[in-house]
Amino acid sequence: MLPQNADGHKAKDGLTYGPPGDRAVHLCIDMQRLFDKGSEWQVDWMRRVLPNVCHLVETLPDRTVFTRFIPPETLDDAPGTWRRYYEKWPQMLRRNLDPDWLRLLPELEIHLPRARIFDKPVYSPWMDGRLHALLQRDRIDTLILTGGETDVCLLAAVIGAVDLGYRVILVSDAVCSSTDDTHDAAMEMYGKRFGQQIEMVETAPLVAVMV
Repeated sequence: MLPQNADGHKAKDGLTYGPPGDRAVHLCIDMQRLFDKGSEWQVDWMRRVLPNVCHLVETLPDRTVFTRFIPPETLDDAPGTWRRYYEKWPQMLRRNLDPDWLRLLPELEIHLPRARIFDKPVYSPWMDGRLHALLQRDRIDTLILTGGETDVCLLAAVIGAVDLGYRVILVSDAVCSSTDDTHDAAMEMYGKRFGQQIEMVETAPLVAVMV
């Protein structure tokens, strides 16, 4: 049985509103070494979805924007409750971190500089308006979202994109989290509560309509 939205409409997988078109950008969230094997913030199944992310980047190298999560330099640079957060994770402050951990995964970094990087200090890429301004300058109206985590930074990116009026296409087999239950809950929420604003599709059928 298909899930129901709050307004009674069914949320279906697939491109409800047709192919993305030439005003679409692939926004890849935080696929960094910071969350790879060996990191204190390791996302265990990030590499499971990496081949699908790579496939999309290879399809849209000039229309891919990679976000990177950049921690503050010191504890004094962490505002509000972020200070408490980094008191728990002092090893992740930039002053204590090898800069290489901030880089993209090697399999994605090879696509620079055709693809672009957008750095952010918090979960959301929308907080200071820079990304929205960049996309509006290029007349972008559609975002294809991949990366992680489904229930943290990707969640912030998705909700902000919806608020700003972008068409949001979530690539369901190219997103990941470190916890299965909250990943599943987030995916269910996207489908049940945002069926008119979020489309979910797997990599293969998406690429098929873009090549």
